[in-house]
Amino acid sequence: MERADQNLAFMLQYENIAWFSDGEVRILDRRCYPAKTEFVRCKHHREVAQAITDMVTQSAGPYTAAPMGMALAAWECRNMPKEAQMDYLQDAANVISNARPTTAKRMAVLCNSCLQVAQNALKQDRNVADAIVAHTVDANNRRYRQIEEIAKHLTAKFPQNGTVMTHCFAETIVGMMLKQCQLQNKEIRLFCPETRPYFQGARLTATVCRDMGFDVTVISDNMAAFVMEREKVDVFTTAADAICCDGHVVNKVGTFQNAISAKYLGVPYYVTGAPDAGHPTVDTIHLEFRDPEFTLQAMGVRTAAEGVKGYYPAFDITPPHLVTGVVTDRGIYLPTQLNDYFLDNPQAKNAVVV
Repeated sequence: MERADQNLAFMLQYENIAWFSDGEVRILDRRCYPAKTEFVRCKHHREVAQAITDMVTQSAGPYTAAPMGMALAAWECRNMPKEAQMDYLQDAANVISNARPTTAKRMAVLCNSCLQVAQNALKQDRNVADAIVAHTVDANNRRYRQIEEIAKHLTAKFPQNGTVMTHCFAETIVGMMLKQCQLQNKEIRLFCPETRPYFQGARLTATVCRDMGFDVTVISDNMAAFVMEREKVDVFTTAADAICCDGHVVNKVGTFQNAISAKYLGVPYYVTGAPDAGHPTVDTIHLEFRDPEFTLQAMGVRTAAEGVKGYYPAFDITPPHLVTGVVTDRGIYLPTQLNDYFLDNPQAKNAVVV
């Protein structure tokens, strides 16, 4: 089978995101990559869920780790009666899909699809874990190719020799938009805010851009407006952890302020992905707050005095009037017209596109 991750950067290869084999799930530890290339080895599906909670993997990484965790759960219960296996897998799906609250609805879609695969495999007396791994690879292929379609629409907005700013680590769309630029012989340079406190922009986005041969510059998070103006940024673009059907965009904290700057400076902001049927309005979003101690340090080195308090919202919400367009596999939609995406593509209500 030809895989859709061919010719992409190291950390976008399926085995280097998360992989089940021999009774364990191996997950690339993005908390220390690229300074170190280390893998966390999970021997139980609850360890996979904990790794997702602890941000061993993030961005779209959990959408590979979660089904691989389901494969591990299938391996754990392989000697149980069939009905008991399904009960065990249902419990595992609940644990894994709720590893992080903001993305729980998307994760539930993935885990529930694994339940269907498991049920079919049990009926046919096939190895359930192997069936889920094969399903995960197939689902990743479909998702990567769908995102490649998104990348075609996005890169059409990049001028030749253009300047693009992104935020956090947009995972697959970063690789696919760079691949499209290569295929179109379109030269661009990129600016990546470092994205504190985990520095995903500096460590992950910038590394993928470098690995794929592009001019990339890391800036601190408080430089975005200055750089947009001074360096003549043509496009600001991000993925999203959730795109509400009413046009609100939930993404890594800092996206909102960058979108405000882009609006003020006349820089278009394009968010990539598909609207989430599970989030008809922004009221359905549960924003995640993480350990405030992380804002008092930088990569393990404390930067604030003892007794100083921290504050760490993991995401913020960008309102639709700051979003130029939502770039989907079916074209670019105005943020106020996202329900049209489902009219054009009814089966998308059960899809995960990140």
